[in-house]
Amino acid sequence: MSEFGPDSLAIDEASEVDRISERIRAYLAASRRKGIVVAVSGGIDSSVVAALSVRALGPERVLALHLPEQESSDDTLSYSTELTDWLGVESVTENITPILTAAGCYRRRDDAIRSVVPDFGPGWKSKIVLPSVVDSDAFRLFSVVAESPTGEQITERLTAAAYLEIVAASNFKQRTRKMLEYYHADRLNHAVAGTPNRLEYDQGFFVKLGDGAADIKPIAHLYKTQVYALAAFLGVPESIRSRQPTTDTYSMPQSQEEFYFSLPYSLMDLCLYGLNHGVDAATVAEAAGLRAEQIERVFRDIEQKRRSTAYLHEPPVLVSPVAELSHLDLA
Repeated sequence: MSEFGPDSLAIDEASEVDRISERIRAYLAASRRKGIVVAVSGGIDSSVVAALSVRALGPERVLALHLPEQESSDDTLSYSTELTDWLGVESVTENITPILTAAGCYRRRDDAIRSVVPDFGPGWKSKIVLPSVVDSDAFRLFSVVAESPTGEQITERLTAAAYLEIVAASNFKQRTRKMLEYYHADRLNHAVAGTPNRLEYDQGFFVKLGDGAADIKPIAHLYKTQVYALAAFLGVPESIRSRQPTTDTYSMPQSQEEFYFSLPYSLMDLCLYGLNHGVDAATVAEAAGLRAEQIERVFRDIEQKRRSTAYLHEPPVLVSPVAELSHLDLA
């Protein structure tokens, strides 16, 4: 292939927007839905999906949902509102804190944190983190970072049970949001648009039946770098395009790198693209400014995540196929 580097991910933005727009229209026609519902977080991915939906259908056929909760970043709602104002779409705000409280999301998670940080309680904040894969081949284990009301931070390695309980409780957030997305989609006879980019979709960075659930995923084939390119082409506000990607799940600020990915998205894109296109580690390393052995670790981590999250992509298992329905396909 030609010289490998960031330009390897370049796309024809105008053609890609036209292709995605036509795919959205075709899906709605086949499924007999009237429009699109998309949850907007003020992040780049949901902003691009919302903008693409408007480009495909017009603003009158798109409903945007703001779904904050008590641990959302302070600026999340302001960014998502800036987006919907710019798009000129109808939007609905649903604060999901009462639902999460009733389901025990915060209580269950805090109980799990207290199993390793006994003083954790009201007024404390937290996040979970992973060590970087590029610096060591050592087995990576999650830790919890807890911050007291006075600002003191404590980091403790999580037991397997505590980690699983924290994740299970936190997943209430994505599943509650999706429940409300489908409520509004059902009442309007709309389809739900998912917002994962290729990096998230490939690596299983989503919650099954949470943010992983959707009727159509317009940007799941696009690397994050390409999503930013479409954002610029579509005119997504600069404030959103320059916002630091975040999980916006935990009460402490948390980047996607420290929670799941090994590197900033631009370098992860290079690694994933290189692996997908048979580019050797030394060539990717030169483009990424890293050592070949570090890229090899990232390659192994990508493959391991694909194996461990494969179940997230699987449909429910049937004991026997239902032949009468096998011909149905809206793809």
